[in-house]
Amino acid sequence: MLAAILRNVGDDTLEVADDVELIAPGPGQVQVKITHTGLCHSDVSAMNGTIPQPAPAVLGHEGAGIIEAVGEGVTTFAEGDHVIVVWSPPCGVCKFCTGRNQPNLCTTFLFDRPMGNKFSQGGNEIGSMAGAGTFAERTVMPVEGVVKIEDDIPLDIASLIGCGVMTGAGAAINTAKVTPGSSVIVYGAGGVGISAIQGARIAGAAEIVAVDLNPDKLDQARHFGATHAVTPDDVDEVKAEVTGGEGFDFAFECIGIGSVMRGAFDATRRGGTTCIVGVGRMEDMIQFSAFELFFSEKTLVGSYYGGTDVRSDFHKLLRLYKTGKLDLEGMISKRLKIDEINDGIKEMLEGNVVRQVIEF
Repeated sequence: MLAAILRNVGDDTLEVADDVELIAPGPGQVQVKITHTGLCHSDVSAMNGTIPQPAPAVLGHEGAGIIEAVGEGVTTFAEGDHVIVVWSPPCGVCKFCTGRNQPNLCTTFLFDRPMGNKFSQGGNEIGSMAGAGTFAERTVMPVEGVVKIEDDIPLDIASLIGCGVMTGAGAAINTAKVTPGSSVIVYGAGGVGISAIQGARIAGAAEIVAVDLNPDKLDQARHFGATHAVTPDDVDEVKAEVTGGEGFDFAFECIGIGSVMRGAFDATRRGGTTCIVGVGRMEDMIQFSAFELFFSEKTLVGSYYGGTDVRSDFHKLLRLYKTGKLDLEGMISKRLKIDEINDGIKEMLEGNVVRQVIEF
Protein backbone atom coordinates (compact mmCIF):
# COMPACT_ATOMS: atom_id res chain seq x y z
CA MET A 1 0.00 0.00 0.00
CA LEU A 2 0.96 3.68 -0.27
CA ALA A 3 2.66 5.37 2.66
CA ALA A 4 4.88 8.39 3.35
CA ILE A 5 8.05 7.40 5.22
CA LEU A 6 10.60 9.43 7.15
CA ARG A 7 13.87 7.69 6.30
CA ASN A 8 16.17 9.69 8.57
CA VAL A 9 15.61 12.28 11.28
CA GLY A 10 16.68 15.58 9.73
CA ASP A 11 15.33 14.82 6.24
CA ASP A 12 13.26 17.68 4.84
CA THR A 13 11.14 15.43 2.62
CA LEU A 14 9.29 12.15 3.01
CA GLU A 15 9.61 9.13 0.76
CA VAL A 16 6.31 8.04 -0.78
CA ALA A 17 6.43 4.26 -1.29
CA ASP A 18 3.87 1.88 -2.79
CA ASP A 19 5.23 -1.39 -1.36
CA VAL A 20 4.53 -0.90 2.34
CA GLU A 21 2.75 -3.79 4.05
CA LEU A 22 0.49 -3.71 7.08
CA ILE A 23 0.91 -6.06 10.02
CA ALA A 24 -2.51 -7.64 10.74
CA PRO A 25 -4.41 -6.51 13.85
CA GLY A 26 -3.86 -8.61 16.96
CA PRO A 27 -6.09 -9.09 20.00
CA GLY A 28 -7.71 -5.86 21.11
CA GLN A 29 -6.78 -4.05 17.90
CA VAL A 30 -8.60 -2.74 14.82
CA GLN A 31 -7.52 -2.15 11.25
CA VAL A 32 -8.51 1.27 9.89
CA LYS A 33 -8.70 2.27 6.25
CA ILE A 34 -7.49 5.87 6.39
CA THR A 35 -9.61 8.06 4.14
CA HIS A 36 -8.28 11.46 5.25
CA THR A 37 -5.34 12.69 7.28
CA GLY A 38 -4.34 16.21 8.18
CA LEU A 39 -0.86 17.58 7.61
CA CYS A 40 0.18 18.94 11.01
CA HIS A 41 3.25 20.93 12.04
CA SER A 42 4.01 18.16 14.56
CA ASP A 43 4.84 15.96 11.58
CA VAL A 44 7.57 18.43 10.65
CA SER A 45 8.66 18.48 14.30
CA ALA A 46 9.13 14.71 14.06
CA MET A 47 11.13 15.17 10.87
CA ASN A 48 13.52 17.73 12.35
CA GLY A 49 13.90 16.04 15.73
CA THR A 50 11.91 18.46 17.88
CA ILE A 51 9.59 15.56 18.72
CA PRO A 52 11.60 12.37 19.35
CA GLN A 53 10.73 9.89 16.61
CA PRO A 54 13.01 7.01 15.59
CA ALA A 55 13.34 6.47 11.84
CA PRO A 56 12.38 4.93 9.55
CA ALA A 57 8.73 5.59 10.34
CA VAL A 58 5.43 6.24 8.64
CA LEU A 59 4.47 9.71 9.82
CA GLY A 60 0.99 11.17 10.31
CA HIS A 61 -1.14 11.21 13.45
CA GLU A 62 -4.25 13.27 12.59
CA GLY A 63 -6.55 10.93 10.71
CA ALA A 64 -9.99 9.44 10.22
CA GLY A 65 -11.32 6.46 8.37
CA ILE A 66 -13.35 3.26 8.37
CA ILE A 67 -12.84 0.04 10.34
CA GLU A 68 -11.90 -2.76 7.93
CA ALA A 69 -11.15 -5.58 10.35
CA VAL A 70 -11.11 -6.27 14.08
CA GLY A 71 -8.78 -8.44 16.12
CA GLU A 72 -9.61 -11.17 18.57
CA GLY A 73 -11.79 -10.10 21.48
CA VAL A 74 -12.92 -6.79 19.98
CA THR A 75 -16.63 -6.30 20.57
CA THR A 76 -16.99 -2.50 20.71
CA PHE A 77 -16.21 -1.91 17.03
CA ALA A 78 -17.33 -3.55 13.82
CA GLU A 79 -16.38 -3.43 10.16
CA GLY A 80 -17.78 -0.29 8.56
CA ASP A 81 -17.62 1.90 11.67
CA HIS A 82 -16.39 5.44 11.05
CA VAL A 83 -13.67 6.48 13.46
CA ILE A 84 -11.16 9.19 14.39
CA VAL A 85 -7.63 8.04 15.17
CA VAL A 86 -6.32 8.99 18.63
CA TRP A 87 -2.55 9.48 18.70
CA SER A 88 -2.38 9.54 22.52
CA PRO A 89 -5.10 7.14 23.72
CA PRO A 90 -6.35 6.89 27.31
CA CYS A 91 -6.22 3.36 28.71
CA GLY A 92 -9.28 4.00 30.91
CA VAL A 93 -7.93 2.36 34.05
CA CYS A 94 -4.76 4.16 35.23
CA LYS A 95 -4.63 6.97 37.81
CA PHE A 96 -4.63 9.66 35.13
CA CYS A 97 -7.74 8.18 33.49
CA THR A 98 -9.71 7.57 36.67
CA GLY A 99 -8.64 9.10 39.96
CA ARG A 100 -7.05 12.25 38.52
CA ASN A 101 -9.49 12.90 35.67
CA GLN A 102 -6.60 13.71 33.32
CA PRO A 103 -6.92 11.04 30.61
CA ASN A 104 -4.95 13.14 28.14
CA LEU A 105 -1.88 12.54 30.34
CA CYS A 106 -2.22 8.75 30.30
CA THR A 107 1.14 7.23 29.36
CA THR A 108 0.08 3.60 29.10
CA PHE A 109 0.39 3.45 25.32
CA LEU A 110 3.60 5.49 25.36
CA PHE A 111 5.55 3.39 27.86
CA ASP A 112 3.72 0.42 29.36
CA ARG A 113 1.95 -0.90 26.26
CA PRO A 114 3.51 0.97 23.33
CA MET A 115 1.53 0.70 20.12
CA GLY A 116 4.69 -0.47 18.35
CA ASN A 117 5.41 -1.18 14.72
CA LYS A 118 2.56 -1.96 12.37
CA PHE A 119 4.24 -1.54 8.98
CA SER A 120 6.91 -3.40 7.06
CA GLN A 121 8.77 -2.96 3.80
CA GLY A 122 10.94 -5.55 2.17
CA GLY A 123 10.75 -7.70 5.27
CA ASN A 124 11.90 -4.90 7.59
CA GLU A 125 9.58 -3.41 10.19
CA ILE A 126 8.90 0.33 10.05
CA GLY A 127 7.78 2.47 12.97
CA SER A 128 4.86 4.86 13.12
CA MET A 129 4.58 8.40 14.44
CA ALA A 130 2.95 8.43 17.87
CA GLY A 131 1.89 4.86 17.19
CA ALA A 132 -0.57 6.10 14.57
CA GLY A 133 1.07 6.36 11.15
CA THR A 134 -1.85 7.91 9.31
CA PHE A 135 0.22 8.82 6.23
CA ALA A 136 -0.68 5.35 4.96
CA GLU A 137 -3.72 3.85 3.30
CA ARG A 138 -4.28 1.66 6.35
CA THR A 139 -3.14 1.50 9.94
CA VAL A 140 -3.71 -0.66 13.02
CA MET A 141 -4.73 0.82 16.38
CA PRO A 142 -5.69 -0.51 19.80
CA VAL A 143 -9.42 -0.19 20.45
CA GLU A 144 -8.60 2.64 22.87
CA GLY A 145 -6.93 4.48 19.98
CA VAL A 146 -10.04 5.11 17.90
CA VAL A 147 -13.26 6.99 18.64
CA LYS A 148 -16.43 5.98 16.79
CA ILE A 149 -18.38 8.83 15.18
CA GLU A 150 -21.67 9.16 13.35
CA ASP A 151 -21.66 8.14 9.71
CA ASP A 152 -23.00 11.51 8.56
CA ILE A 153 -19.87 13.37 9.72
CA PRO A 154 -17.61 13.98 6.69
CA LEU A 155 -14.37 12.14 7.31
CA ASP A 156 -12.21 15.01 6.06
CA ILE A 157 -13.78 17.17 8.77
CA ALA A 158 -13.43 14.41 11.34
CA SER A 159 -9.71 14.03 10.67
CA LEU A 160 -9.04 17.59 11.87
CA ILE A 161 -10.53 16.79 15.27
CA GLY A 162 -7.89 14.10 15.82
CA CYS A 163 -5.13 16.57 16.64
CA GLY A 164 -5.03 20.24 15.62
CA VAL A 165 -8.57 21.31 16.41
CA MET A 166 -8.76 19.35 19.65
CA THR A 167 -5.35 20.63 20.72
CA GLY A 168 -6.10 24.30 20.07
CA ALA A 169 -9.75 24.50 21.03
CA GLY A 170 -9.14 22.23 24.00
CA ALA A 171 -6.34 24.49 25.26
CA ALA A 172 -8.80 27.40 25.39
CA ILE A 173 -11.80 25.50 26.74
CA ASN A 174 -10.29 22.75 28.89
CA THR A 175 -6.80 23.80 29.94
CA ALA A 176 -6.87 27.59 30.33
CA LYS A 177 -10.66 27.70 30.80
CA VAL A 178 -11.22 31.00 29.01
CA THR A 179 -14.02 32.95 30.69
CA PRO A 180 -16.87 34.99 29.15
CA GLY A 181 -15.94 38.63 28.60
CA SER A 182 -12.20 38.01 28.92
CA SER A 183 -9.33 39.26 26.74
CA VAL A 184 -7.20 36.74 24.83
CA ILE A 185 -4.04 36.86 22.74
CA VAL A 186 -2.99 33.92 20.52
CA TYR A 187 0.53 33.66 19.10
CA GLY A 188 0.46 31.72 15.84
CA ALA A 189 -2.41 31.57 13.37
CA GLY A 190 -1.82 28.12 11.90
CA GLY A 191 -4.17 25.21 12.39
CA VAL A 192 -3.68 24.98 16.16
CA GLY A 193 -3.74 28.75 16.67
CA ILE A 194 -6.91 29.16 14.61
CA SER A 195 -8.47 26.39 16.68
CA ALA A 196 -7.46 28.19 19.89
CA ILE A 197 -9.08 31.34 18.52
CA GLN A 198 -12.27 29.44 17.79
CA GLY A 199 -12.17 27.83 21.24
CA ALA A 200 -11.78 31.24 22.89
CA ARG A 201 -14.68 32.58 20.83
CA ILE A 202 -16.88 29.64 21.81
CA ALA A 203 -15.93 30.19 25.46
CA GLY A 204 -17.16 33.78 25.23
CA ALA A 205 -13.99 35.89 25.09
CA ALA A 206 -14.72 39.56 24.37
CA GLU A 207 -11.46 40.40 22.61
CA ILE A 208 -9.25 37.92 20.77
CA VAL A 209 -5.96 39.12 19.32
CA ALA A 210 -4.17 36.96 16.75
CA VAL A 211 -0.41 37.39 16.26
CA ASP A 212 1.43 36.06 13.22
CA LEU A 213 4.28 37.04 10.93
CA ASN A 214 2.20 36.36 7.81
CA PRO A 215 -0.27 39.17 6.99
CA ASP A 216 -2.44 36.75 4.98
CA LYS A 217 -2.94 34.63 8.10
CA LEU A 218 -4.10 37.69 10.00
CA ASP A 219 -7.01 38.10 7.59
CA GLN A 220 -7.85 34.42 8.06
CA ALA A 221 -7.72 34.79 11.84
CA ARG A 222 -10.34 37.53 11.70
CA HIS A 223 -12.61 35.20 9.76
CA PHE A 224 -12.42 32.60 12.53
CA GLY A 225 -13.17 34.99 15.38
CA ALA A 226 -10.18 37.23 16.10
CA THR A 227 -11.29 40.79 16.86
CA HIS A 228 -7.77 42.09 16.26
CA ALA A 229 -4.90 40.66 14.21
CA VAL A 230 -1.34 42.01 14.27
CA THR A 231 2.27 41.17 13.53
CA PRO A 232 4.66 40.72 16.49
CA ASP A 233 5.92 44.31 16.10
CA ASP A 234 2.45 45.64 16.98
CA VAL A 235 1.77 43.57 20.11
CA ASP A 236 2.55 46.40 22.55
CA GLU A 237 0.27 48.75 20.66
CA VAL A 238 -2.67 46.34 20.59
CA LYS A 239 -2.09 45.45 24.25
CA ALA A 240 -2.44 49.13 25.10
CA GLU A 241 -5.54 49.44 22.92
CA VAL A 242 -7.35 46.37 24.20
CA THR A 243 -6.24 46.19 27.84
CA GLY A 244 -4.99 49.69 28.61
CA GLY A 245 -1.49 48.24 28.85
CA GLU A 246 -2.41 45.94 31.72
CA GLY A 247 -2.03 42.74 29.72
CA PHE A 248 -4.37 39.99 28.57
CA ASP A 249 -6.41 37.68 30.76
CA PHE A 250 -5.26 34.69 28.69
CA ALA A 251 -2.29 34.24 26.36
CA PHE A 252 -1.71 31.18 24.15
CA GLU A 253 1.59 30.25 22.51
CA CYS A 254 0.84 27.97 19.55
CA ILE A 255 4.22 27.98 17.79
CA GLY A 256 6.74 26.16 19.98
CA ILE A 257 9.55 28.73 20.35
CA GLY A 258 10.95 29.61 23.75
CA SER A 259 11.29 33.34 23.07
CA VAL A 260 7.66 33.50 21.93
CA MET A 261 6.57 31.64 25.06
CA ARG A 262 8.37 34.24 27.11
CA GLY A 263 6.65 36.97 25.08
CA ALA A 264 3.26 35.39 25.74
CA PHE A 265 4.00 35.39 29.47
CA ASP A 266 4.98 39.07 29.29
CA ALA A 267 1.75 39.89 27.44
CA THR A 268 -0.33 38.29 30.21
CA ARG A 269 -1.74 40.55 32.91
CA ARG A 270 -0.86 40.14 36.56
CA GLY A 271 -2.93 37.20 37.80
CA GLY A 272 -3.69 36.03 34.26
CA THR A 273 -2.98 32.72 32.53
CA THR A 274 -0.31 31.87 29.96
CA CYS A 275 -0.97 28.58 28.16
CA ILE A 276 1.81 26.85 26.21
CA VAL A 277 0.37 24.81 23.35
CA GLY A 278 3.27 24.73 20.88
CA VAL A 279 5.84 21.92 21.04
CA GLY A 280 9.33 23.35 21.57
CA ARG A 281 12.72 21.70 21.41
CA MET A 282 14.04 20.08 24.59
CA GLU A 283 17.13 22.30 24.61
CA ASP A 284 15.16 25.54 24.10
CA MET A 285 15.19 27.10 27.57
CA ILE A 286 13.15 29.99 29.05
CA GLN A 287 14.25 32.18 31.96
CA PHE A 288 12.05 33.72 34.65
CA SER A 289 12.97 35.92 37.57
CA ALA A 290 12.33 34.25 40.90
CA PHE A 291 10.73 37.49 42.06
CA GLU A 292 8.41 37.98 39.05
CA LEU A 293 6.86 34.55 39.47
CA PHE A 294 5.93 35.45 43.04
CA PHE A 295 4.90 39.04 42.39
CA SER A 296 2.92 38.61 39.17
CA GLU A 297 0.94 35.58 40.38
CA LYS A 298 0.48 34.52 36.78
CA THR A 299 -0.51 30.94 35.95
CA LEU A 300 1.89 29.33 33.47
CA VAL A 301 0.46 26.05 32.21
CA GLY A 302 1.26 23.57 29.47
CA SER A 303 -1.48 22.01 27.40
CA TYR A 304 -1.02 18.45 26.14
CA TYR A 305 -3.61 17.40 23.55
CA GLY A 306 -5.91 20.21 24.69
CA GLY A 307 -6.56 18.68 28.11
CA THR A 308 -9.03 16.40 26.38
CA ASP A 309 -10.92 13.27 27.18
CA VAL A 310 -11.17 12.11 23.58
CA ARG A 311 -14.05 9.76 24.42
CA SER A 312 -16.35 12.72 25.08
CA ASP A 313 -14.63 15.86 23.79
CA PHE A 314 -14.38 14.70 20.17
CA HIS A 315 -18.17 14.44 20.14
CA LYS A 316 -18.59 17.85 21.80
CA LEU A 317 -16.54 19.50 19.07
CA LEU A 318 -18.43 17.65 16.36
CA ARG A 319 -21.72 18.87 17.82
CA LEU A 320 -20.35 22.43 17.78
CA TYR A 321 -19.43 21.86 14.12
CA LYS A 322 -22.87 20.50 13.24
CA THR A 323 -24.61 23.50 14.83
CA GLY A 324 -22.38 26.02 13.03
CA LYS A 325 -20.43 27.17 16.08
CA LEU A 326 -17.11 25.63 14.99
CA ASP A 327 -15.93 26.27 11.44
CA LEU A 328 -13.98 23.27 10.24
CA GLU A 329 -14.61 23.42 6.48
CA GLY A 330 -13.06 26.87 6.37
CA MET A 331 -9.87 25.57 7.99
CA ILE A 332 -9.09 23.28 5.05
CA SER A 333 -6.88 25.38 2.78
CA LYS A 334 -5.91 22.59 0.40
CA ARG A 335 -6.68 18.95 -0.38
CA LEU A 336 -3.78 16.77 -1.49
CA LYS A 337 -2.96 13.27 -2.61
CA ILE A 338 -0.23 11.39 -0.77
CA ASP A 339 2.27 11.88 -3.61
CA GLU A 340 1.86 15.66 -3.13
CA ILE A 341 2.80 15.53 0.55
CA ASN A 342 6.20 17.18 0.16
CA ASP A 343 4.59 20.11 -1.63
CA GLY A 344 2.20 20.33 1.31
CA ILE A 345 5.07 20.35 3.78
CA LYS A 346 6.67 23.23 1.88
CA GLU A 347 3.39 25.18 1.88
CA MET A 348 3.03 24.66 5.63
CA LEU A 349 6.59 25.77 6.37
CA GLU A 350 6.08 28.89 4.28
CA GLY A 351 3.00 29.72 6.35
CA ASN A 352 0.59 29.79 3.41
CA VAL A 353 -2.10 27.48 4.81
CA VAL A 354 -4.28 26.82 7.84
CA ARG A 355 -4.72 23.07 7.34
CA GLN A 356 -4.11 20.68 4.45
CA VAL A 357 -5.88 17.34 4.21
CA ILE A 358 -4.53 14.33 2.36
CA GLU A 359 -7.22 12.23 0.70
CA PHE A 360 -6.65 8.54 -0.06
